[in-house]
Amino acid sequence: MTGSTEESGAPARTGGKFTALAVCWVLGFGSLVCWNSMLTIGDYYYLLFPDYHPSRVLTLVYQPFAFGTIAILAYNEAKIDTRWRNIRGYTLFFISSVLLIVLDLVSSGRGGIGPYIALCIIVGSFGVADAFVQGGMVGDLALMCPEFIQSFMAGLAASGALTSGLRLITKAAFENVHDGLRKGTILFLAISAAFEFLCVILYASVFPKIPLVKFYRKKAASEGSKTVSADLAAAGIQLQLNQGNKTEVLTKKQLLQQNMDYLLGVSLIYVLTLSIFPGFLYENTGEHQLGSWYPLVLIAMYNVWDLIGRYSPLIKFLKLESRKGLLISILSRFLLIPAFYFTAKYGDQGWMIMLTSFLGLTNGHLTVCVFTAAPKGYKAPEQNALGNMLVMFLLGGIFAGVSLGWLWIIGNGSF
Repeated sequence: MTGSTEESGAPARTGGKFTALAVCWVLGFGSLVCWNSMLTIGDYYYLLFPDYHPSRVLTLVYQPFAFGTIAILAYNEAKIDTRWRNIRGYTLFFISSVLLIVLDLVSSGRGGIGPYIALCIIVGSFGVADAFVQGGMVGDLALMCPEFIQSFMAGLAASGALTSGLRLITKAAFENVHDGLRKGTILFLAISAAFEFLCVILYASVFPKIPLVKFYRKKAASEGSKTVSADLAAAGIQLQLNQGNKTEVLTKKQLLQQNMDYLLGVSLIYVLTLSIFPGFLYENTGEHQLGSWYPLVLIAMYNVWDLIGRYSPLIKFLKLESRKGLLISILSRFLLIPAFYFTAKYGDQGWMIMLTSFLGLTNGHLTVCVFTAAPKGYKAPEQNALGNMLVMFLLGGIFAGVSLGWLWIIGNGSF
């Protein structure tokens, strides 16, 4: 094979692509494993704080911190060193996960307003870490090949699928053990913390030294990107920037105008998804044969199909590349709102599981289609800026969706 790898522009002889894909997957997994652990142990927090709507409130606490932080970072992305940003983001995830374990041990697994406020503060720090990592990683990977973003996005979804599977296993294993729900929760949080520590090591020491990654970062530096300099230095590469030959790049306003359909599209994907997941699935689906397992099964099915949806664009004929086709598909998902309403009211658990699976499948598929298509054809500094914008609109959509999710419980006496 000669020439360049598909859609990447990298020489075929440049090594380390599969290693890079694997590391991107793990880094994506670490970007959301903490939050997905919080979602999948929601039954434990409902036991401790039954009157405080944990799945809704904790999600609502998380999002303003995530959105506010990414808005600041996206505005200043060209001046922020990506290596500094990502390492600190993963480190904050690790520290916050450990603090959740400490909080549970100090409070002896008891509820009350004090532990709940402390829990909310730690969840807020997860939001800050999310903005650091997701925006930094997507911006960084946007200037490489689309397969890297796809692998990172698949890792994000895998964190949900694997934590859901592990949650079902620990619930079954500890169900008849004294204080079993709490023990399973602490095990969960310990695993999350371990993964975050692994991500710090991988990003700091392994990822910068992969030959293909070094190639893309040197190419980005030659196009005027300053965000990659510390990562290049970590790989032992010092570049002399030619100050007299500055590359012309589009402004953020121009990028916004050219990609408004992509940006609004990714926002609308998550407005719809987060108006249903996870609050509606925990609180509005009624009682069924599965009992306390029912919301956990729904969360697991969403996460599994979200993961499948993030791999489906690898099948060429399934990948949506038409901008108009993407927008039509995204808007048509809003038909799921009446579908969920009537299924919760009149349908049985089988229909709800099927509907939740479809929600996850379309969420994953459309997300990858947008994130891989949008950065194509731009210079490295523009791709980094656009990657940060996409994450900002994604988190804005999540924030709006979580807020709109409260509309499901208006008038049902749940306040």
